[in-house]
Amino acid sequence: MNALRDRYAIVGIGETEFSRNSGRTTRALGVEAIRNAMRDAGLTPADVDGMLSYHGNDSTDSPTIAGDLGIRLNFYMDCSGGGSSTEALIGLAIGAIEAGMCRTVAVFRAMNGYTQARIGGTGRQAPVYTGGSIPQAIYGMTSAAQSFAPAFMRHMYEHGTTSEQVAHVKVAHSKHASNNPKAFYKERVTVDDVLSSRWITKPLHLLDCCVETDNGTAVIVTSIERARDLKQHPIHIMGVAGRTTKRKGNYHWSYAPISLHAGQYGGPIVFANAGVGPEDIDITGSYDAFTFTTLFQLEAYGFCKVGEGGEYVSSGIIELGGARPNNPSGGHLCEVYSHGMNMVIENVRQLRGLVDDYCPSWQQGEHTYDYSERGCRQVRDPEITMNLGWASPATGSALILRK
Repeated sequence: MNALRDRYAIVGIGETEFSRNSGRTTRALGVEAIRNAMRDAGLTPADVDGMLSYHGNDSTDSPTIAGDLGIRLNFYMDCSGGGSSTEALIGLAIGAIEAGMCRTVAVFRAMNGYTQARIGGTGRQAPVYTGGSIPQAIYGMTSAAQSFAPAFMRHMYEHGTTSEQVAHVKVAHSKHASNNPKAFYKERVTVDDVLSSRWITKPLHLLDCCVETDNGTAVIVTSIERARDLKQHPIHIMGVAGRTTKRKGNYHWSYAPISLHAGQYGGPIVFANAGVGPEDIDITGSYDAFTFTTLFQLEAYGFCKVGEGGEYVSSGIIELGGARPNNPSGGHLCEVYSHGMNMVIENVRQLRGLVDDYCPSWQQGEHTYDYSERGCRQVRDPEITMNLGWASPATGSALILRK
């Protein structure tokens, strides 16, 4: 990837409404998200000839979406996957263009994640469980919360991490979401609110868990040469690590160490590819399916030492105005659950420097932002961002972007 550093860019981003009752098919959601991304980039259907998507038996395939948009594809692939897919598919888009199979790729995720296929295994179309589903079911581990929780419990045992520390992730992301008009949950919460919410699977409370929603999201990737002629300032792709795994199995409890994330393998890859280190990152976008997953990822990628994640996330560092804000849009906990796409979209917006339509402190020409003001969430002068993906939950991915 070193030879490909900064040679490709994200040029378009698109979303649908974030809701719990879309009233539409995933086909319609995917079409709208990609159309919005093309408009954002200043592209026509004739300009896009590649498409990538991911699903959990809950979406619509790329050729169908492309046909509705009037796109003729030279390359497409739909894969099964969750939270580690976004970053990995952006890397595959680069590979497809580099190999000459296509010139411009739309990556999308469309899901009715509340009204149809819910990750917890309920809904009118429940997800199909694969790989070890029989032993999981025997022990009652059929939902994401049930499968993730043992890793958090082990981390608490090994390092003394507390539920109170981890609750600060929800507090920070709720503050960020309160400044985001598109966020599904805009209400700010406290540590006490998190700890007093009902148990889902110990040690996870209700407010430790992400929001399930219906939505479509998309990003468009092309070469930097083509990007320079498009509508938006190109956001350079510095490095990618796609779907690194631990040694075996799908779930933390099936092998040791259960309290360590696969980012320990992906980190060296993505940082070497990008030519930067954790200290160079201005904004992180973690896969916050649960509060503690943010802690695990920040440890694994070297933003703090293993075992010190609780102190890190509760110190204020990850809040707007802190040294390294995390998920300025509110992330999965508060904005929308999109299987990782919304955090990449947010980091692109942050690097463009155009997140807020109105912020009083900007209008006064000041050089500091008052994040207590509704509508202010633009991080001051970010240069480099990093997205941290997670799935299954033993798989990690990462993406580093710059202006």
